[in-house]
Amino acid sequence: MPGKNEFKLDVVSVRLVKDVPIFSEHRIVTPQDAVDVIGKQLCDMDREVVCVINLKTDGTPINCNFASVGALNYALGHPRELFKASILSNATNMILVHCHPSGSLQPSKEDVILTDRMNNLCGLMLIPLLDHVIVGGDNSKYFSFREKGLMQNPNHTFHTNYHDLNFESLMVAEKNRKIKKSNKTR
Repeated sequence: MPGKNEFKLDVVSVRLVKDVPIFSEHRIVTPQDAVDVIGKQLCDMDREVVCVINLKTDGTPINCNFASVGALNYALGHPRELFKASILSNATNMILVHCHPSGSLQPSKEDVILTDRMNNLCGLMLIPLLDHVIVGGDNSKYFSFREKGLMQNPNHTFHTNYHDLNFESLMVAEKNRKIKKSNKTR
């Protein structure tokens, strides 16, 4: 039995486990390509499912991850779950595809918010979100956020020169904090 002052920290491993493949090496360069690859499987679902297709640079799928299985008319897609397989797969791009079992292709408020959030986070992670596609009904139609002009890749600028970074204000704040702390202890 550990002593009163001992601390036990569990060590965990995160691994990518491959399931049975459901599609071929069909390159994805358009929303219709994404629908051709995974749309049928998603349209057969009786509840909303959010899928991430991880891609190589040339648009060849690495894998897909059914990241969230929800209820009849919603699925929660949290970025940490949506990014897991992309990071482990060394994806250079990703596409979100989810289904609306009702057959309505109209994005919900939550769909729009998720798309915006993921688009911005993907820009920061340097794994661009190429599109978010909604499928439903008979798989012959889809809604593409990219085609409708509802998403643009964010333009994040990252400094490559240390001298361009402005840490001066942080250093001044730290110095002021130390002075205040010193004055309190007198």
